[in-house]
Amino acid sequence: MRRVAVLTAGCSVLAVLVGLGAGRAYFSAPNAPAATASSELTTGAIASRWPTPASEASKAPAPMVQPVVAKEPAAIPAPAPAPQQQACSNPNALGISRTVEIDTTGGPGLGLSQYRDYDFLEPGEVALTFDDGPWPVNTPAVLAALAAECVKAVFFPIGKHASWHPAILKQVVAAGHTVGSHTWSHVNLAIKPFPEAKAEIEKGISGTVLAAGQPTSPFFRFPQLRQTPELKAYLGERNIATFSIDIDSEDFRIHKPEQLITGVMTKLKKVGKGIILMHDFQKSTAQALPELLSQLKAGGYKVVFITAKDRVTTLPEYDAQVQPAQPAASNARPINSVIRTVSGAK
Repeated sequence: MRRVAVLTAGCSVLAVLVGLGAGRAYFSAPNAPAATASSELTTGAIASRWPTPASEASKAPAPMVQPVVAKEPAAIPAPAPAPQQQACSNPNALGISRTVEIDTTGGPGLGLSQYRDYDFLEPGEVALTFDDGPWPVNTPAVLAALAAECVKAVFFPIGKHASWHPAILKQVVAAGHTVGSHTWSHVNLAIKPFPEAKAEIEKGISGTVLAAGQPTSPFFRFPQLRQTPELKAYLGERNIATFSIDIDSEDFRIHKPEQLITGVMTKLKKVGKGIILMHDFQKSTAQALPELLSQLKAGGYKVVFITAKDRVTTLPEYDAQVQPAQPAASNARPINSVIRTVSGAK
């Protein structure tokens, strides 16, 4: 397996103000909107003020010097650990063809339906992605199907769902999959005022990280793929990669597993490769996945596992907002000591 690094460059423009031998740094505003939806970088002006020359200083009284208060340095994202390598007990498994690592600096966009800059999949390669979890029964079934074929995927949980089912999200993490985020409550961010949309993004990240019990990947997908240039630019400033898609399973409306499989394979045959959008929230997806993976293998397709170079950093303001949503520790006894079947089928 070889690792391919998809690198992007993002920059913040540093303006330096030097006065009387003391330096002070100022950074570009974090909410500066981008000019277009494809903008990845923000820019700012560099301004400088130099000390009065000695020859001029004698002609004017010395200015009052205000003490400079040092600013806290920006948080540096922690590097992500190497993907977990788990033994595969299935000699005929689909498996992972290769693992790629994304440098999310500047917020690259991935998925050719919206972003054209980083076409990293080769013909015959697919990347599996799942939105809207974690969810009882369905997410564990998806995890079981992936494990049976020794493949890994990227999950984009809804923050609120993660807060309801943290144990299931921890199963996703423990299985070695990549975990991003998908807002707090799956609203259409494109029609929301910027502060409200920003809160949805940040609460989703905080809720997911809190439920996972550890920092997750700086990957994000817009609900319904609806974005604005301002929100895309904000994610770039946060060094969070935005994921779009290449192939839509349409499992939100197709609820017969056989039709779901046929639809995905037909689209894949047409385009030849791509990031596949599915939902571990959907029962039909959980039911269809074993056969879908089998058909991918039969068709000669290769699975690419997408990981991140760094971990996402949450913002304390939004950590505090989602904390009350986390369930309190339960004092309940084990269910089988409280409820048992005394007659009929077990």
